Amino acid sequence: MITRRAAAQLLAGTAAAAAVGIAPAFAADKTIVIGVHLPLTGADAQGATRILHGAQLALDQANASNAVPGYIFKAKVFDNATATAGQYDPSQAATNARRMVSDPNLVAAIGPEMSGDGKAEAPIFSQGDLATITPASTNADITSPKFAAEFMPGGKAIYFRTVTTDAYQGPEMTMFFAKKLNVKTVYILDDSGAYGVGLADAFEAQAKKIGMKVVGRDRLDPKNADYTTILTKIKSMNPQALYYGGVDQAGVKLVKQSYQIIPKMIKGGGDGMVAPEILTAAGFPAANGWYATIAAPHLVGDPKSQGVIREYTAKFGAGPDDYALTAYDAGLIIVGAVKTLVAEKKPITKANMRDAIQKSKTPTLQGVVEFDKYGDMKSHTVSVYQIREDKSKPLDNMIDQYHYLGAAPQV
Repeated sequence: MITRRAAAQLLAGTAAAAAVGIAPAFAADKTIVIGVHLPLTGADAQGATRILHGAQLALDQANASNAVPGYIFKAKVFDNATATAGQYDPSQAATNARRMVSDPNLVAAIGPEMSGDGKAEAPIFSQGDLATITPASTNADITSPKFAAEFMPGGKAIYFRTVTTDAYQGPEMTMFFAKKLNVKTVYILDDSGAYGVGLADAFEAQAKKIGMKVVGRDRLDPKNADYTTILTKIKSMNPQALYYGGVDQAGVKLVKQSYQIIPKMIKGGGDGMVAPEILTAAGFPAANGWYATIAAPHLVGDPKSQGVIREYTAKFGAGPDDYALTAYDAGLIIVGAVKTLVAEKKPITKANMRDAIQKSKTPTLQGVVEFDKYGDMKSHTVSVYQIREDKSKPLDNMIDQYHYLGAAPQV
């Protein structure tokens, strides 16, 4: 008779099982269902799939190693994107949140990727006492005490992060522009989404605070094809730099068209611009020189991550990015929370998982992760990258095309 561990290892090695998040089920084991909610179709699909794979790897490793004896982990995957939106869709995310809350077997979640989805989901998760750990959503409002009545109506933190927020990502990129690139004047764009607007607001507030002149600001419609009118206006105003808060649906077009109109201007954005689509759909030479941030440490360059990176690459056929690894960390935290509840002989319920995650001090790739009472990480590292084409490597290889410059100057 095949053992449970051997069967888990066999199934974990199949690409088909990994792609849909299936874990083996055995009568002798209790199944822990984890929701994974990401925009897996449309403009955000490549980055979201990398994140899904990071979460899946952590759960597969837990199953293969028998991390919690008597229990197996299964990912239940939800697509937060729609064809109508062409990318993430907050209304679909809200529908998925209600499905997760109503599922009696689902006890925790990983996601979302996008803050617009997070704003739609958080109140629903709060009412249902379902904890989610986002490996990529950075809008600060969702976990701010100022907006607790809106996003935390249940009274307890349910929206946890393995990244820092735009309250740090935006201002620290401002400081990088000022201290490292000597930028005195800047034009700001956003893509009208919750993430993009919040990030651009944070960058702008810090720019004004330190005396950097904001010569103008505009909002891009992600569904529009042509931004040349705005870019021509920016060219006439001649700022030293352009800063964009937003994701790649508008970002790809912005990269292409800004190269045609303002090719030599300093250009940068947040983690929405760290995406394989920027490299492949916008392409080179247009993408060359763009700066971008990640709201986390540079995990793919950390020696401690290399074993996980090798296993991830072998399993899924492509290397991870930093947010795939923060998703892996989210999976480790959830596995650790289950382990804690089993050791304390407490039932594994949504409410108990929320409490265990809140109190967790889990060793991860980025060190021991601890959360404050609102769900935010207690550490606030922001990493800065520049796109520099490496023609010897695949264009969608983010590890090789996004060059790490260091941690951003802190505010």
